[in-house]
Amino acid sequence: MSAAIGQSGAAFARALQGPAKSVARCSRTQLQRMRAQRPAFTPAARSFTASARSFEKRYTEDHEWIDTSNPESATIGISTYAAKALGDVVYVELPQMDMEVNKGDAIGAVESVKSASDIMTPVSGVITEVNSSLEEKPSKINSSPEGDGWLAKVKMTSQDEVQGLMDAEAYRKFTEESSDK
Repeated sequence: MSAAIGQSGAAFARALQGPAKSVARCSRTQLQRMRAQRPAFTPAARSFTASARSFEKRYTEDHEWIDTSNPESATIGISTYAAKALGDVVYVELPQMDMEVNKGDAIGAVESVKSASDIMTPVSGVITEVNSSLEEKPSKINSSPEGDGWLAKVKMTSQDEVQGLMDAEAYRKFTEESSDK
């Protein structure tokens, strides 16, 4: 039975190829040499340049972070350091959609069993999205402060404001110095 299926499969494949054509015969060795000379893939040319530095996550002295990897909207949240300092988050006040903000404005608040803290925007722009899942589950800020616990997205008016913020290494040193005091 399987031999019949194999033969009918081969006949089907030949039918798809169309009428037989005259093909030059090559030895197996010649065929292997031809394959070895042919590149396995052609590298794609990149028509853009970007600095990885401009797309990394940046931090403020108030312990907010901003991720500018999406040029359409930057994502804002509080740092892991801040989330640990706050303790169990029980309530999040999110900013309003389409709200115009200036660098340093309070755009919301995070309340925990220990304290409450304002959320300051590290850049100017317009709020384009908020993480409404935090209203139902504010503990996401504790479990994933720099991931699923993001707070808002903002369409920035200027990329220049990000340049004055700390990169991850500078922020780590800043928090170590703050802890030592």
